[in-house]
Amino acid sequence: MKTTLDLNDQLLADAKSLAAQQRTSLTRLIEEGLQLRLRAQAANSKRGRVRLPVFKGQGGLVQAVNPLSNKALLQALDDDA
Repeated sequence: MKTTLDLNDQLLADAKSLAAQQRTSLTRLIEEGLQLRLRAQAANSKRGRVRLPVFKGQGGLVQAVNPLSNKALLQALDDDA
């Protein structure tokens, strides 16, 4: 199938140079690049959603420790050490 692409001039020059180095056609180089991207996309979509673990235990904040104060939290950590 034939199609027309509007490519950045430098990208096209680099692609032509690489195709010449690899002794292949520009068409083949572009096809390989598209195949790689499509395979990567398919692999990413197969992974699906990642479920993160959630702690459902008991506990909570220590009384008299202000959770909005870094200083208070660091002092509470030092008390345990």
